[in-house]
Amino acid sequence: MRASRLLQIILLLQTRGRMTAQSLADELEVSVRTVYRDMDSLHEAGVPLYGDPGPAGGYQLLAGYRTRLTGLNNDEAEAMFLAALPGPAAELGLGSVMAAAQLKLKASLPPELADRSGRVQQRFLLDAPGWYDDGDQSPYLPLVADAVWNQQRIQVRYQRWTAPTEVTRTLDPYGIVLKGGRWYAVAKSGSHVNTYRVNQILDLQALGETFDRPDDFDLPAFWRVQVVEFRGRLVQGEAGIRLSAEGRRRASDLYSSDFVNAVDATAEDDPERPGWVRATVPIESLTHAETEFLKLGADVEVLQPEDLRKQITYTAAALAAMYVRRDESGV
Repeated sequence: MRASRLLQIILLLQTRGRMTAQSLADELEVSVRTVYRDMDSLHEAGVPLYGDPGPAGGYQLLAGYRTRLTGLNNDEAEAMFLAALPGPAAELGLGSVMAAAQLKLKASLPPELADRSGRVQQRFLLDAPGWYDDGDQSPYLPLVADAVWNQQRIQVRYQRWTAPTEVTRTLDPYGIVLKGGRWYAVAKSGSHVNTYRVNQILDLQALGETFDRPDDFDLPAFWRVQVVEFRGRLVQGEAGIRLSAEGRRRASDLYSSDFVNAVDATAEDDPERPGWVRATVPIESLTHAETEFLKLGADVEVLQPEDLRKQITYTAAALAAMYVRRDESGV
């Protein structure tokens, strides 16, 4: 355990530069006294590091010192190869770079770890897009990624849902996110940081200007807030439904976890129809809810709101009439 922590200290100083004893203690979840003892051990082992006192001080490795890639255990080596996503890397224009990096990593590992990492690649595969969606076709994705990495300001012609549907924006791109097979750019426009679908960029021009990315901008934290707010905006009401046992089973494949969780939380046996349950579930617009409920056919019945029930009744009657006419006419 201590040997692993000593290696972590070296890697932290190697990647982050100068760090105080307190910041190292916080990162490693140990006491400052433990960090002092670890530093003494590293000095004795010949690791070239030094510490400066004072508020602006801290520990730092001697300039130019780099440790070799050693100390990986079995799980860590496997995780390195499991985390590699060849599909998204290729979309970013980094497919060959990732392949080369994996080759170098594998060559640096001891034989037993190299063998285990090879088995991981042949036994686990992450295919990000859904079954019925091949993901985004985003011709400008490599350019957006390059602008993110080099902090280059860009101008885009962008298609959005609300009028005017086509707008021009000057963006400072802070990051990109892959969500459900779709690429999103997180960028500042004016005084606001917004999210943009990369495949809705109609044209892109690099402006030849750099921008300063805020040091305190946290992309994972920003995205978590965006996801919560997006889900909150989707829900516009509730529906009371009657669901068969088969419909409840199929719902887990067809609907979101919010829908399934709502059914599980509110389901009560329906006294009028044995084997069925009544539940209250979140819905978006009436049109969207109608489309979603029709996926289950006769395994779901909408009880309320009345407007949604009438809408589905009308659609079901129109479908029935269409099929009856075809059967009667034979055409």
